[in-house]
Amino acid sequence: MESKEILIFTREIIDLQCKEIQKLKENLNTEFLEAIDILLKCNGKVVVVGVGKNKPIAEKMVATLNSTGTKAQFLHAGEAIHGDLGLLQKEDVVIVLSKSGNTAEIKNALPSIKKLSDKVIAITGNLNSYLAKNADIVLDTTIEAELGHLGVAPTASTTVQLVVCDLIAVVLKKLKGFTKEDFGRYHPGGSLGKKLSWKVEDIVDSSQKPKVNIDADIKEVIQSLTSGRFGITVVEQKGKIVGVITDGDLRRMLQKYTDLSGIKANDIATFSPKTIKKDILAIDALKIINENKIGQLIVVDENDDYFGIIDFHVLTNEGLNE
Repeated sequence: MESKEILIFTREIIDLQCKEIQKLKENLNTEFLEAIDILLKCNGKVVVVGVGKNKPIAEKMVATLNSTGTKAQFLHAGEAIHGDLGLLQKEDVVIVLSKSGNTAEIKNALPSIKKLSDKVIAITGNLNSYLAKNADIVLDTTIEAELGHLGVAPTASTTVQLVVCDLIAVVLKKLKGFTKEDFGRYHPGGSLGKKLSWKVEDIVDSSQKPKVNIDADIKEVIQSLTSGRFGITVVEQKGKIVGVITDGDLRRMLQKYTDLSGIKANDIATFSPKTIKKDILAIDALKIINENKIGQLIVVDENDDYFGIIDFHVLTNEGLNE
């Protein structure tokens, strides 16, 4: 095949995939609503059963459900009758994925699955199959044909199953009122999770709190600036934050004055600095830093007392970005 022919063939395949997915709209009926109702009322966990090419689809569904507020576990159909059925409890709802619904693994495991669980939901492309006839609810994923010139490898069928699994997870998430904050709690390690859950206090090193009194001399100011990592020190008066001095302030002072003997922190400080509460989301701190074109924010606690310094580079090094 020439390059042009390959692209034409590939686009045809995409069109066929889209056509099979579009058919799901017609197949969505009251059985889908019943399945959602059963899953929403489930007092146990959702156990997703798969085998062969359905296995990764089932595993992906489990991961999606767990990350969106529905407790789920994978069960391999072939291993089920060799002891893995022990993970089932009577309050569990089982979802079984199978294109044909007639595999030996499904036929062997299904009778026991039904006895040990509450309900069985089938996602299958064969409404006349053993699985469809023995499940409590059947979701139809019938396709016209698999993709490619041979039409045998599971392609369109697994895509359609994946879409149905995602639909179930997304609808359940919506009905359960699952929030961004909930998502962040379940994804603390990734950059998205950090955006949704990490607070300023989770990143700030509260032991790094350079500060000087408002009447401190220039030697104290320089010592304080060099003691920290961020090139900034807080200026306090009677224990309260009134300003900051940065490396830039120091350089400008050196250009302005020749006699430094009488210079005090009060003479070079920038007053009313930008501050942020420690319990604010770290991503919001980054937004404030970018909007104000500054390098740091002074972090305060609930009493507006000095808690630490949050720095642009610390935030971005943690993978945070707007």
